[in-house]
Amino acid sequence: MENQEKFSMPRIGEMAPEFKAVTTQGEINFPSDYKGSWVILFSHPADFTPVCTSEFMTFATMEAKFNEANCKLVGLSVDGLYSHIAWLRTIKEKIEYKGMKNVEVTFPLIEDITMEVAQKYGMIMPGESNTKAVRAVFVIDPKGIIRAIIYYPSSLGRNFEELYRIIIALQAADKFNVATPADWQPGDDVIVPTAGSCGIAKERMESKDENIKCYDWFFCTKKIDKETIFKKLLKK
Repeated sequence: MENQEKFSMPRIGEMAPEFKAVTTQGEINFPSDYKGSWVILFSHPADFTPVCTSEFMTFATMEAKFNEANCKLVGLSVDGLYSHIAWLRTIKEKIEYKGMKNVEVTFPLIEDITMEVAQKYGMIMPGESNTKAVRAVFVIDPKGIIRAIIYYPSSLGRNFEELYRIIIALQAADKFNVATPADWQPGDDVIVPTAGSCGIAKERMESKDENIKCYDWFFCTKKIDKETIFKKLLKK
């Protein structure tokens, strides 16, 4: 029973578990402090490790891009606050990687030495480590609902352009009442939700709307150009 609690994790569509924590940017009350914004809550195994360093530099460099999409970043590891501060200072002062240098991480990094938050979110997983969080990603919407979950092993660095694509795709789906197909990028055709009845499906297939293309009754797409997507979603 103890192991089940330790390794349980929330599910897509559930409210994000609540917690209070100390971070490199002060105390936070999660997710209530982020109401009205999308959030990416992500964990990494440990400070002063190379894959994590490359990730934090990349995320920090892209932070303004995420903020423009009304998305805040919150990091976590089971290290202490002083370790976090020393590591982030080292990144800024000493690490130059792939053209990135003097990188300052301004989003909060949670201290979780008790592993309370990591256990609430199922970030400590069997087969990986009993003392380190895996590379988990939770995408949480402005209402505090979990919309996407991705887990990576400790050896695999994340693709942050993909995380940005997820944020834009989820927002586009909500805003335009559509779905996004495989490999979707802003400007690509989107999926029109399946009609509720054969009659409606037939009517839609025979529609004269030039923006809608139906391959069969259950598979229709329509065009939403990139400019429209970003005009509706991004902050000016």
